Amino acid sequence: MTTITSLPSTTSHAPVTEPPARFRDVLAGEWIKMRSLRSTPWTIALTSLFIIGSAAVAALADYKNFQGRGASTRQPPGFLPFDAYPPAGYMTLMLIAGSLGAITVTSEYSSGLIRTTTVAVPARSSVLLAKAGVTAGVWAAVGMVTSTGSFLVSQAILNGRHIGVPITHPGVFRALVASALLAPVCALVGVGLGVLIRHSAATMVTSVFALVVLPTIFSQDKRWSADVNHAMVASAWKRLVQNWPPDPHSLGYTATVAGSWIVYALWPLVAVLLAVVVVRRRDV
Repeated sequence: MTTITSLPSTTSHAPVTEPPARFRDVLAGEWIKMRSLRSTPWTIALTSLFIIGSAAVAALADYKNFQGRGASTRQPPGFLPFDAYPPAGYMTLMLIAGSLGAITVTSEYSSGLIRTTTVAVPARSSVLLAKAGVTAGVWAAVGMVTSTGSFLVSQAILNGRHIGVPITHPGVFRALVASALLAPVCALVGVGLGVLIRHSAATMVTSVFALVVLPTIFSQDKRWSADVNHAMVASAWKRLVQNWPPDPHSLGYTATVAGSWIVYALWPLVAVLLAVVVVRRRDV
């Protein structure tokens, strides 16, 4: 009979630790999460079609209205904000972008996936910034497609009456860029609110109220009320797509173009910064 004896190990096994995740790896993970949701591409596609379709409907309405009018009544600059960028279509874009931006965060909290994410990447602020970066990139692409498509479709229809405007017309490029950036601005606001509230329904209601409903509460007749109104994203967008000078005899206060761009920058910046502070101090 032979006896098997264990030989002493000649090498010491040090614990194997994985290197920390790089930020580009976190970005890739967030991109996989977003594209894995089947509802997201369908929602984005249908929203884009609706927005471009609303621009086509508005342009067709003016195309018919100009059938019997003379050339002296044609004022092409005035048609830009109503036809290329109709409020109904872009208010819908604000609702959906803000809601889906919120869902990218709240869905992880509701499913418990956020715990797995924080174990894999302990740096919570990096996860949030990666999520915000992917969200902003996706919705910037959506905004550019819808904004450019709305302009091209509406002007192609209006050119049938020779009342369209080229992209080189004063104010057109500003309106196109403002409408393209509206989607990522609202989506990032939704991301920030999602981190702060963490409940899907409550976050979506808050997003809709802050982005769309709240500006309608404050009028422009009084200075303080007009200042609050002008600080809202929807009001800033309307001012940026406005393609005619404000009426000097108007009783209301008019927002400035520079101030409207500042509103565009501050809302997503403040939302994301507040979210970063919260995730660093709050437990999952």
